[in-house]
Amino acid sequence: QVQLVESGGGLVQAGGSLRLSCPASGIIFSINAMGWYRQAPGKQRELVATIRSGSTNYADSVKGRFTISRDNAKNTVYLQMNSLKPEDAAVYYCNANIIGSGGTSRSYWGQGTQVTVSS
Repeated sequence: QVQLVESGGGLVQAGGSLRLSCPASGIIFSINAMGWYRQAPGKQRELVATIRSGSTNYADSVKGRFTISRDNAKNTVYLQMNSLKPEDAAVYYCNANIIGSGGTSRSYWGQGTQVTVSS
């Protein structure tokens, strides 16, 4: 069984920074893409950033402020969030496409971590 566990969320003032972490654990043969998504109250879950084979992709709303990175040795993805705005407040979810013992790729989600930004 594969698990993703996010950490690093919390309350921060506008303009501040947070760093989210998400290690993947379990029977993992390889990890394809990893990414971060977020969901604010009353809104759909949206993509924040993804990383695959060193290539990154960002939502326009976070470009220049957020940085996604990955430590392959630790099966961990990070999200450095700078210059946070109140509109960044949401539950942030980690996602990973993982090839496990069955040899097939499957998408896994973490339980989410709350990010609150005060104005």
